[in-house]
Amino acid sequence: MTLARPAFPVVLAAPSGAGKTTLARMLVERNEDVVFSISATTRPPRKGERDGRDYHFIDDDTFARMIDRDELAEWAVVHGRRYGTPRREIASALERGRTVVLDIDVQGARQVRRVFAEALLIFVLPPSADELARRLTSRASEDPAERRRRMTNAMREIEAAPEFDFVVLNDDLERAYARVESIVRSEWSRVKRVRDLERFADELVRDLEAIIRQEES
Repeated sequence: MTLARPAFPVVLAAPSGAGKTTLARMLVERNEDVVFSISATTRPPRKGERDGRDYHFIDDDTFARMIDRDELAEWAVVHGRRYGTPRREIASALERGRTVVLDIDVQGARQVRRVFAEALLIFVLPPSADELARRLTSRASEDPAERRRRMTNAMREIEAAPEFDFVVLNDDLERAYARVESIVRSEWSRVKRVRDLERFADELVRDLEAIIRQEES
């Protein structure tokens, strides 16, 4: 007998610069049953990013066709660019019994919750406004106007934190990761998520009854 680990989407959302992408990748790298959902985006790749690994980089026309064909589980316009999660990314992972991690924004998290009621939503907070501004400033790929826009959007996103199931403060990367992992691991054991629990329990009861009968004979 085996008790299968439940598979469900895990959403990590946060203001830009709070560290959600790093935490998502750590969760995948350190847990063999967790896979990363690769989003599609119309923004150009940043230095070091690769198509199919970091994002599916597509043009606006292709993105529009995906919307029309209902191929996206969620999508949003963020900082003037479109981002979305192909349904096939989630469906394929769940069919393989894998927990699938989505690194998306607040708008996307809301949509995923509507499509996948079993989704686990975790919001990642920066330790302070000063630290968030410092992290954004350290991104040489973005000009001051872009950083100001991201900080303005961060204010609205932080206001949405109470909509999530859990909140994690990223004041120290390893400590924040430990919190995220403990949340996911506890959800793997939550009774309502273990779909074959009743079957497993029935088998245990039958086996125990057989042992008792054998000892009584």
